[in-house]
Amino acid sequence: MIVAMALGMTAAATLPARALVELNVNKGNVEPLPIAITDFQGGDALGAKISGIVSADLKRSGLFAPIDKSAFIEKISNPDATPRFEDWKVINAQALVTGSVSKEADGRVRAQYRLWDTFAGQQMSGEQFFANDANTRRVAHIIADAIYERLTGEKGYFDTRVVFIDESGAKNARKKRLAIMDQDGANIRYLSDGRSIVLTPRFSPNRQEITYMSYESGQPKVYLLQIETGQRELVGDFPGMTFAPRFSPDGQKVIMSLLRDDGNSNIFAMDLRSRSTTRLTNSTAIDTSPSYSPDGSKVVFTSDRGGRAQIYVMGADGSGQTRISFGDGVYSTPVWSPRGDLIAFTKQTAGEFQIGVMRVDGSGERILSTGFQQEGPTWAPNGRVLMFFRDSAGGPKLVSVDLTGRNEQSIPTSNFASDPAWSPLLE
Repeated sequence: MIVAMALGMTAAATLPARALVELNVNKGNVEPLPIAITDFQGGDALGAKISGIVSADLKRSGLFAPIDKSAFIEKISNPDATPRFEDWKVINAQALVTGSVSKEADGRVRAQYRLWDTFAGQQMSGEQFFANDANTRRVAHIIADAIYERLTGEKGYFDTRVVFIDESGAKNARKKRLAIMDQDGANIRYLSDGRSIVLTPRFSPNRQEITYMSYESGQPKVYLLQIETGQRELVGDFPGMTFAPRFSPDGQKVIMSLLRDDGNSNIFAMDLRSRSTTRLTNSTAIDTSPSYSPDGSKVVFTSDRGGRAQIYVMGADGSGQTRISFGDGVYSTPVWSPRGDLIAFTKQTAGEFQIGVMRVDGSGERILSTGFQQEGPTWAPNGRVLMFFRDSAGGPKLVSVDLTGRNEQSIPTSNFASDPAWSPLLE
């Protein structure tokens, strides 16, 4: 458990007043904001570790440019005291982060930070957190989220986890295990033993629960798994193959594809409380990869009913099925942004795989990344970053890219990795 408390504002130095620094993330081309992040005082190496994680989170976002510590003029010894703002302005640090770490009598860790606007000479925000030793990385991610939100006006995405498929072994005998990690690749934990092939894990929007597909019965079936307890259950014992599961926004339903013996694949939704199912499509084509809109009123999916796989949108009850993509190539794995404004997709055209986004009516298609065998986008909870997997060196690895397409980052994993799914912000 992590407890947060706000820190009071410290008296500012006497400097000309101006608007506090902020970063407009809605501009087409955002220059990273120079920010100085000092080592948190106390706690031996723990302070430097926490500030290092904060710095790495902000840098990976592409919106911030942490300044090399060797350029610092003032050496912070008291993070609660007003800094010498002139020393930070001269190295062009538009924002400054100071902090401290200490151990409480009850064994908990206390971490606090202050965010300063160096040009206005004011404290912008400050909080302190109490957590056990196991949660110190989470505290760092929460601090990074708080700084991101204060400077951009939008929620961060650092205090999150990613569930994915860990792949190891020879290519023709690859072991696939469910795995979960922090969004930056740390704290990998395995959720299955690799005895059965597992695919397409997806997070519940409001619980620490995932749905995924497994071949353990000999053919694909959809399961639910409670991450913390390991409790698992089958989502309906349907005849035929079930695959491509995904939760509804309220977590009360799972939508998926069901392949019948006649070779047709249609989309069904199951109420997890009553276990009743509703058929949403009824075509002689392959309808798959459904994903709900954030308000639960619509579903995006792919279908080859027009001759090749394209993206369609329908009401959550199956009504009004409408094609929205008309570009060259084959579209797959559409997923609705948590902001509701965009749909991400995989596109295969001219021998290349592309990760792109389009508006919910199909207009404004933009390609963010092009490569060999890359697919499966998943959204960060703030709708600003996508993660996907790319197979370019003998096996798949995870990659993230922001909506500009200019900030692409590799996500470190010990083995090959595929099928990522981003969690909501942790609570």
